[in-house]
Amino acid sequence: MIDPVILQQGSDWRAQAEVFDEIFFVFLALGTLVGTIVVAYTLWNVYKYRDDGNRSDEDFDAPVVGELPTGQGGPKAKKLFLSFGLSAIVVISLVVYAYGLLLYVEEGPSVQEEGDIEIMVEGYQYGWAYEYPNGHTERGELIVPADQRIDINVTSRDVWHNFGSSDLRIKTDAIPGDHNENWFSVSSEEVEAQGGEATYAVECFELCGPGHSQMESQITVIPQDEWEEWYAGTGDSSASAGNSSDIEAAGVAAPSGVSA
Repeated sequence: MIDPVILQQGSDWRAQAEVFDEIFFVFLALGTLVGTIVVAYTLWNVYKYRDDGNRSDEDFDAPVVGELPTGQGGPKAKKLFLSFGLSAIVVISLVVYAYGLLLYVEEGPSVQEEGDIEIMVEGYQYGWAYEYPNGHTERGELIVPADQRIDINVTSRDVWHNFGSSDLRIKTDAIPGDHNENWFSVSSEEVEAQGGEATYAVECFELCGPGHSQMESQITVIPQDEWEEWYAGTGDSSASAGNSSDIEAAGVAAPSGVSA
């Protein structure tokens, strides 16, 4: 089994999106290679053993239903067990490889560092509220630093929702009275590639009512120093009062734990 530690290079953790993209590429490449070989071999046999009218029925070794082509060590047996052995090696290798990577996705990096952030994510009809460790709450936008593991603790205050981002390959059930954990990380290289601020769309992937399609949000990733400056200016009640008033004016109650 692949040790999840080998997926870490110092503190440079691999994002879930990178892991899933690698699994997809490996399966696609290997599947294409094996499929090409099988189809080519099949077509070659079709051509080689085609009926050209010159073969007598006495020379034709027709297969019998239910017959295992052991052939006392003949060519049929060799081809059968060779193909079976190669198939078993390919399948078992893929299972071990993919299982090791999926363990990493499930458990996250095994080495914890100081400063890891755990953010409470609460779904409600129809939006998302994010509560930081210092009590600061944001709606509609989750702001996090680059090059850092972000743990999310997801729940719901009313009905079933599902917090997810296709770009980051994360998806977590938001269930009333229950808490589900997940994590993600975005590299500073990715942030720089997007002009110093990386944004990822957040959607609800669980049909939760007539406003389900409008239940959108955004994850914004900024450099570590910029995030620390922003975070230092937040507090228990900053940036939430106005948003709560706007939501309640629209006829939607603010999530529990958020002051209005």
